[in-house]
Amino acid sequence: MANAEIVELYPSVENQVSPEEWEMRVNLAACYRLVDLYDMSDMTRTHISARVPGEDTFLLNPYGLMFNEITASSLIKVDQDGNELDNNGPYKINPAGFTIHSAVHGASHEYACVLHTHSEAGMAVSAMKCGLLPISQHAMRFYNRLSYHDYEGIALDLDERERLIADLGDNQSMILRNHGFLTAGRTCAEAFSLVFYLEKCARSQIQAMAAGGPDALVYPSPEVCEHTAKQFETSTSVAERDWPGHLRRLDALDPSYRT
Repeated sequence: MANAEIVELYPSVENQVSPEEWEMRVNLAACYRLVDLYDMSDMTRTHISARVPGEDTFLLNPYGLMFNEITASSLIKVDQDGNELDNNGPYKINPAGFTIHSAVHGASHEYACVLHTHSEAGMAVSAMKCGLLPISQHAMRFYNRLSYHDYEGIALDLDERERLIADLGDNQSMILRNHGFLTAGRTCAEAFSLVFYLEKCARSQIQAMAAGGPDALVYPSPEVCEHTAKQFETSTSVAERDWPGHLRRLDALDPSYRT
């Protein structure tokens, strides 16, 4: 479907929700478009969610729209029991998406947005025993701040949520072994920034290992890696600084995500 058809299929709900929810819907729809724009989408698979401000509900994508088709009004509001509270379209939510996202949103109100990808680089690094290596400045951002969760099959079993949350711990980024990436942000901007740089690190690691193998790589000392990670933590938020520029780019390409 062309995006004009999507807009017709999902009329605007802006006047039916709070201004805070509408802003979150627009930012989440933008997040979907950006994941697609930067080649991290997987057809209709994977998912990004955002908590509705002031509620114990969150927004998920219709399981049938491509990421470049998502609009603010097409997003489906879901409660922690998996009930769709408002869905005016023909598609339901992805059950595996509900399992993963309800786990994080149910465990913490700190994170507004949870993002999960099946990118080629993410899947490749998720299958490496070494995981993500601290071989670049960007990778050191995740030093001792990246979790791992072993693969248990397609995430349809709700009891996996407890183990997923236990493995995530206090970190905001996680590699799902043999699966992909997951990030949790206090804003949509932060969740996207985390996965963007995690993806960038994965691609550069694959290229470096292909060129010379792990024994040919240069590894900074643990002290330097930890120092760098702390510098990232105390620096001005890159995510929030970049986000308006991301929106300007989307507006120039196709502003229908805002509808």
